Amino acid sequence: MTYRPIRVIGDPVLRTPCEPIREITDGVRTLVADLLETVDEEGRAGLAANQIGVSLRAFSWHLEDDLGYILNPVITYLSEETQDDDEGCLSVPGLWYPRTRAMYARCEGADLDGKEVVLEGTEIVARLIQHEVGHLDGQLYVDGLERPVKKRALRDIRERF
Repeated sequence: MTYRPIRVIGDPVLRTPCEPIREITDGVRTLVADLLETVDEEGRAGLAANQIGVSLRAFSWHLEDDLGYILNPVITYLSEETQDDDEGCLSVPGLWYPRTRAMYARCEGADLDGKEVVLEGTEIVARLIQHEVGHLDGQLYVDGLERPVKKRALRDIRERF
């Protein structure tokens, strides 16, 4: 396991849709170990593979006492009910903006043994699922901000990065 540095906005890997994991190799096992090691730090909730420079569809999470990962996640359900809260990102450090997300989300994928993994929940879990799958699709949370907030966010990003 290796603690990996986080890629920040401006790095092209963050804007590139990640490739599906087609085979479980030693490299994929190392990736999962590194995702778990890197997300397991105070204040971190989720981490997508491209945030540590690997363009494969995998993410890890650390919520309360729950540390886990999922390979090839697919969002299978989003509620119509929404939540509004400030959201931040390790790849856009120090900047938080209000972002509307589905109140409930469910995603399905697999573990290293090919067994089904289901991650689902409301509030922070739902936000995490949508945020991390967005990363794997080459998106950042600031892309979905409402227009006036997005304008301010982009200005702040230009000034900071």
